Order: sequence, then structure tokens, then C-alpha cells
Amino acid sequence: MDELEQRYLKSLAKQYPTIAAASTEIINLQAILSLPKGTEHFITDIHGEYEQFNHVLKNGSGSVRRKIDEEFGNTLSNKDKKGLATLIYYPEEKLEIVLREEDESSIEDWYKITLHRLVQITKRVSSKYTRSKVRKALPQDFAYIIEELITEKAEIQDKEAYYNEIIHTIIRIGRAPEFITALCNLIQNLVIDHLHIVGDIYDRGPGPYVIMDTLQHYHSVDVQWGNHDVVWMGAASGHLACIANVIRMAARYGNLDTLEDGYGINLIPLATFAMEVYKDVDCSAFAIKYNTQYDTKDLSLDMKMHKAIAILQFKLEGQLIMRRPDFNMDDRLLLNHVDFEEKTVTIDGKSYLMRDADFPTVRKERPFELSPEEEQVMERLRQAFVKCEKLQRHVRFLFSKGSLYKVYNSNLLYHGCMPMDEEGNFKKVNVYGKEYSGKALYDILEYYARRGYYVHDDLQERLKGQDILWYIWAGPNSPVFGKDKMATFERYFLEEKELHTEIKNSYYRLLDREDIINKILTEFGLDITKAHIVNGHVPVELKKGESPVKCGGKLLIIDGGFSKAYQDKTGIAGYTLVANSHGMLLVAHELFESTESAIIHESDIISDTIILETSTRRQKIADTDIGAELRESIHQLEELLKAYREGTIIEKI
Repeated sequence: MDELEQRYLKSLAKQYPTIAAASTEIINLQAILSLPKGTEHFITDIHGEYEQFNHVLKNGSGSVRRKIDEEFGNTLSNKDKKGLATLIYYPEEKLEIVLREEDESSIEDWYKITLHRLVQITKRVSSKYTRSKVRKALPQDFAYIIEELITEKAEIQDKEAYYNEIIHTIIRIGRAPEFITALCNLIQNLVIDHLHIVGDIYDRGPGPYVIMDTLQHYHSVDVQWGNHDVVWMGAASGHLACIANVIRMAARYGNLDTLEDGYGINLIPLATFAMEVYKDVDCSAFAIKYNTQYDTKDLSLDMKMHKAIAILQFKLEGQLIMRRPDFNMDDRLLLNHVDFEEKTVTIDGKSYLMRDADFPTVRKERPFELSPEEEQVMERLRQAFVKCEKLQRHVRFLFSKGSLYKVYNSNLLYHGCMPMDEEGNFKKVNVYGKEYSGKALYDILEYYARRGYYVHDDLQERLKGQDILWYIWAGPNSPVFGKDKMATFERYFLEEKELHTEIKNSYYRLLDREDIINKILTEFGLDITKAHIVNGHVPVELKKGESPVKCGGKLLIIDGGFSKAYQDKTGIAGYTLVANSHGMLLVAHELFESTESAIIHESDIISDTIILETSTRRQKIADTDIGAELRESIHQLEELLKAYREGTIIEKI
């Protein structure tokens, strides 16, 4: 035994000080390996649609209703099944309705029936887990009682009377509503063992901050950053170009309330500036794409703010592009090609008439320079972003639980694409003087992204990292953007639709080539015979016959239009990919009406399930990444056991 190994085993011996303790843990871990693997859910491109997202979590993408059907079959009516499912999703709200509608004489019977049904469902959803894992998920107030109810007690002769007495006592002492709520929340937790968010929590929809609050308290989750997440991360770091992008998108989609009410970010400096400087300026090109909740009394001001922040964005991005020539984005420098007299802009040597060239703060000789008033506005906005405790908490969560990609249980998860050339070679990208491609490109971009947020003692390094956060958002070779340009300027100012086109990376034309997909999987160290790529970012236009399943099932694009902005394209309201011990299935969700309708009318999301892959044998924890970790732990414990028996390490009896 070498010195390093002995030191490690001595450290392990503090946790397992005897042969008995080490042996017990080996037996426990070995038994866990034979349990069915936990159920993973993969969701992507939520884009602030918090009501639908929360409902999908609560119903386990249809798993709760399936468990009810499996448990009760034809012994319950469809009406009773719907009522039970709704109670599990929204226990507090549904209980309030029941208590209001049921009379005092019948409520006790309702409690008894409901508690028995909930205990049955809890038993079913907890059956694949160890007692220890279930115990950790139990609500503290009712942990002992729930464990008694869901655990068989062979030593008790009259088990039914025993369980009935527990339930009767819960009702008699007035704790039934709280106990029902605890059981419902436990069922929700147990139907999803682990949650993967494959990018784009932010923008377009009204409640990304609600989603982030939910994820922060979720029992097991990871996030693969999308480009919309990364620009918010850059904004939270205080990067001005990212801040301008975040505010412009919020203004464009009528979501400034997300910043003001959701995060408490003060936009008054921008509003005051816009009212003064853009008072008599044509802002018709900056229409707001608002929904039914938008208050149209703010429309005129929001259009002025929209234009003001867009011009600031073009200036700040121009400064950045000139500061970083190795980003190779000079084609995005357009303000300096505007002819204000002719109201035209020159792109690739050709002149185009602009629908709007009224830019009161742009100086012809120095178009990318901020006016003193603009500098003051951006500094006050920067302070608001960096001092927003809630935003900083959410962004730290994204850094701690997130990454640009993840390898998990033979699946490679990323949001956008692997940058490639037309032949399918990994594209070489210059990052601060050195070329990177493939996995190394992801790794170096993530390295700088983290430095852009966390480094404070070296301002130059911090700025390099912040500029990379912006590049990940909009750069032509960014893995999570995956297009040749972000044509924001053209969409605002030019009629020519061909100039609005953002050409996707060659990756998207090569998705059905097995050699290409195998090359990507190999690059990340995965076994090509059983691995998959799980991909978000590009909405699957199901209504046009497009399939989310590519390359014979090796690649799955699971953006089905969670965001209402994309549902006309996709024809559905999002996908959930589910990987359980039996295989993989894709759940396609229909439109979610509202939380209120789900509670009052017991309307659920109607979901169609496509079975993608069925395992010939049920997958066990032994087959997972956690299984590999457990086997390593067993090996180390067996080495400790050997050391105890040889006397090289002494038991502490």
C-alpha cells in the first residue's frame, strides 16, 4: 500500500471505524446497485412560461396520471381520477375548494377516502427507491407517520386496523389538510428522480424568475446553459452589452415587468432618458410584441425605451467587436455604414433604404460612442443589475448547477450545436489567440464565462470573460447560438427579408449522418453503441412533419415550443424526454390553458407519448453514473476491510 492510498484509507476509516461498519456499508451499496434506475426528465427552451413549466413538473409530464391509472384501473371513475390528480398537483388550492364545497358531515369521509388513495399512490411511486432515499424526501413534520403508512409491517397481525387508526387520528386531531399536502408534494418529488434543463429559461415569457425560484428549491437538477441564459448571466456580471440585450428583449416582448417587478431592477433612468431624448422621434419600427396581459397605456413609452436601448446595444456591441478583432465579427459593425442624409445603410457593398434612420444620439464621425447622458444611464443600469440580490442568487445557481454541456448516464446534453464546417469537421475557433475545436471549445468558453462572473481582482481578465459571455450569446461560432449572425439590426431597419435570415451552422444539415453523430459522441468519451445526444435551441416544426428524432434515435431535439412565441411553428406546447428503467420516451404536450383552469376545471395538459427505446432488461442503478461511483466506493471500502484484517489500519472499537 503506497503512502497516498494509506492516507486515503485512514481518512475513510474515520467514517467507518470498524469492520462491522465498513461491511454494513458495502452490503448497503451493493444492494442499491440492483435497484431500478431513477426517472430522469429532460426539458428545454422554457422561455419564462412558468405556469406550464410548473404544471409539467407537478404532473411529472403525465407520470402522476399514469400511476393513478396503474394503481386503480377501472375501480375509479375518470372523474375521480381527474380529481385525485388535480389534488396531487395543487393540494393547497384544491383543498380550499373542497372545504368550501363539502359540508361538515361528509368531509371526514372525503378525508378517509382521499388519504387511503394518496397512501396507495405514494407506495407505488416510492417502491423503486431505498427506504433511506424515501426517508430523506419525507417532510419533516410527518416523516414517521408517512413511513409507517407506506412500509409493510409484517409483525402487525391486523395491519388494516393499524393503518386505519393512524388515518383516523390524523383526521380527529385536525391535521388532515396538512398531511394531504405533505403526501401530494412527496408524490410530485418521487415521480421525477432527476431533472435536466437543456437551456433557455429566460426571455419571451413573463416569469423566468418564478422558474428560477422553483429550480433553486428542486430536489435534484442540472442546467445546460442556453444562449438566453448566458446573456442574463453576462448582465448579472455587469457587462453593458449584455445588459442592453436583456432590456431590449424585455421591451420587445412587453416583459419589462420581469425586470421591474420580478427582479426589482429600476428602469426609471432609461425611461426618463427615453422620454426626453426620443420625445419627438419616430419609434414605429420598435413595436411591442405584447400579449393579453400587457397594459397598453405604457405602449408609447415602452416603444421609446425599446428604441433607446436598441441604439445603446448597437453602440456597445460595436465597441466590443472593435475591442476583440479575434471575434471576427466586423460584419456586425453597421452604425458606421449608415448614410443619415440618404437614410440608407451599406451591407456587403450594397446600399439599402432604411425604414428608420432617426438616431438622435448617433454622431456620424463617432457612431459607436455613447453620449454623456447614455453613459450615465448605462452606469445606473449596471449598478441596478449587479446589486440585485435575487438576480445574483439566480445566476450563482446557474453557475453552480449549470454548464455548457453535460455527460450523464450515456447521454450528451447541450443546448445548441457542435460548430462544424460543411464537411462535418469540428470548426476551429480563435479564442484570445489560440484555436480550439470540439469539446475543447466548450471547455475554454465555459472557463472564460466563469471568470467573467467570478474574477474581481483582475479587471482585464474579468472583461475578457464578460466579453466571452456576450460572444456565447451572439457569436457566429458559439455552440449555443449556432448561426452566422444575429440579424437584430436588419430586422428593425430593413424591409429585405433575405437580410433577416440567420444561416444555421452546418451541424443542423448533418444531423442524420451517423458518422457525424458518432464523431461528436466519441469526442465526449461516450460509447457510440448506446449513447444519445439531447439537444435544445431549435424548435421542431411538428406541424410541418418534422421529427424530433434524428439519426435513428441517436440525436433528440426536444424543443417543442414551450414558449408561446413558437407554438404556431411547432403545433404543440413543448416536449419532455423521459428516461427511466424501461427505456426512453418522448412526451409531446398540448397547450396549457392556465393554472386557474387546472385547479377549478381539473383540466390537465393532454400529452402524447412516443416510445423511443425499450430496454431488453430493466436498467438498474448499476448501469448509471451513480452506479459507477458506488462501485468505486465499494472497492475503496473493500480495501479498507482488507487493511483492517491485515492490521495495517487499526479498528476503533
